[in-house]
Amino acid sequence: MSRDIGRVGMAARYSEASIFNGVVYLAGMVPERGDTDIRGQTEDVLAQVEQRLLECGSDKSRILRAQIYLTDIREIGVMNEVWDAWVVPGAAPPRATVQAPLANPAYRIEIVVTAAQA
Repeated sequence: MSRDIGRVGMAARYSEASIFNGVVYLAGMVPERGDTDIRGQTEDVLAQVEQRLLECGSDKSRILRAQIYLTDIREIGVMNEVWDAWVVPGAAPPRATVQAPLANPAYRIEIVVTAAQA
């Protein structure tokens, strides 16, 4: 395997993803729009996760771990409904979900994913 680190979506401060030894590490993905409810924001973020994984040679069936940050843990039920409809049956990854303040007060959710390349 290559010892090179690949970087995707680089900016001055961060990369959207890095790839090393066949493992994809996504940055925290946040909603593109802050004016929707937790359902809309979760759908938005999961679509971004899925797209970024595809760009990195992976997919949602290969997620090794997910970390989910909610600004209000009471919204976990609705978030779980969206997550359950999105996750590949039989391939649900280990996951942690916690309440935390996020960088933008309009954000209700942030998701960090690690996945294996295909």
